[in-house]
Amino acid sequence: MAGFTIRPAAPADLDAITRIYAHAVTNGTASFELTPPDAAEMGHRYRALQDGGFPFLIAEADGVAGYAYAGPYRARPAYNWTVEDSVYIAPHAHRRGIGRALLECLIEESERRGYRQMVAVVGDSSQVASIELHRVLGFALVGTFVSVGFKHGRWLDTVLMQRPLGPGDTTMPR
Repeated sequence: MAGFTIRPAAPADLDAITRIYAHAVTNGTASFELTPPDAAEMGHRYRALQDGGFPFLIAEADGVAGYAYAGPYRARPAYNWTVEDSVYIAPHAHRRGIGRALLECLIEESERRGYRQMVAVVGDSSQVASIELHRVLGFALVGTFVSVGFKHGRWLDTVLMQRPLGPGDTTMPR
């Protein structure tokens, strides 16, 4: 994990976050968005996560090399103890352990904040590296929604994975 540090995201990181996400939207299948949001929209999303008390982390290596956040899994109150993770890495920073380090820190921070379950919704079942990363970090395969998205001229699956946080469902939430 040498060569980068992980820290909380700050408003000054939003331009880099916007660029990283725009590349993922335009060139990849991790996100099912078709048009990259602009900096103002990314700022709105960042502030909503911050206002909601969700963790948002940056990996820094000569600038922002990647980011990860946990957000609400669903809006209804019964889901308040479950978060969904998102991890995006800059194209030049792939295969350096940054995604793993970000997800490990995100899991720890989500546990510290009292969340009990983390859900991964992996866009595209061919995202083998993302699926394997989640598996190695304790996520279990829950299922696959087949051909639920259409992007880049092809049908895409989503792979659902889940991991307990802290005591999981063995005790009542606080």
